[in-house]
Amino acid sequence: MIEISNVNKSFPTKDGTVVALDNVELDIGKGDFVSIVGPSGCGKSTLMMCVAGLAQPSAGRITIENQQVTGPVTDVGIVFQDALLLDWRNVLDNVLFQIEMRGLPKADYRDRALALLKRVGLASFENKYPWELSGGMRQRVALCRALVHDPPLLLMDEPFGALDTLTRDQMNIDLLNLCEGGNKTVLFITHSISEAIFLSDRVIVMSQRPGRVVEDIRISFDEERKLDIRSIPRFVEYEKRIYHTFRKLGVLSG
Repeated sequence: MIEISNVNKSFPTKDGTVVALDNVELDIGKGDFVSIVGPSGCGKSTLMMCVAGLAQPSAGRITIENQQVTGPVTDVGIVFQDALLLDWRNVLDNVLFQIEMRGLPKADYRDRALALLKRVGLASFENKYPWELSGGMRQRVALCRALVHDPPLLLMDEPFGALDTLTRDQMNIDLLNLCEGGNKTVLFITHSISEAIFLSDRVIVMSQRPGRVVEDIRISFDEERKLDIRSIPRFVEYEKRIYHTFRKLGVLSG
């Protein structure tokens, strides 16, 4: 689905060039849920922006389904750290804004939008406005907006980072339910090791800036992915492995 080949990204600043990504190599299969974890400033979000075509690599190549990314990717859903809802539109119209921007008939997607809202617990909130919602509810609306056109690829940049623990847990469950069936390829950026393990088929560990891929861990559980899976020995071993990698890199000490 996604091939990232020898990707470098640098930014000019008044103090000189900052290298954000260095020789990143990563292949993501169709239907995979892949999370990227790494220290702040390691280029995780920059890499996602390059995959989306919203930024261009300084060197290297990114392809999606064998097509090189040279500009904004259209057949994709994106969820950012902030919900970025339009205050003057109600919940349903915020979800359907995706459809309007694509020039598609809103009437054809209204039922799908309502069904998505119901699946994330917002069945009775379609006529509410963003200021009437909690942070978690707003982010659920943003998730529905990203999925309403049924894209094959979902890009998520720390979408739950600002939420409280209970709301974040619920959002993790909602996301897994929405992506069940394996027809969505997901690239998920997070600072939470536990969240990455819980959600993912693979966890990519990145080094400090300039960001490099230092470990690619396949995640597998015999148990169904419910919240209590985080206490089983295999889950804990995955956590230990990732923390050990960060200690070796000098990201963590003690």
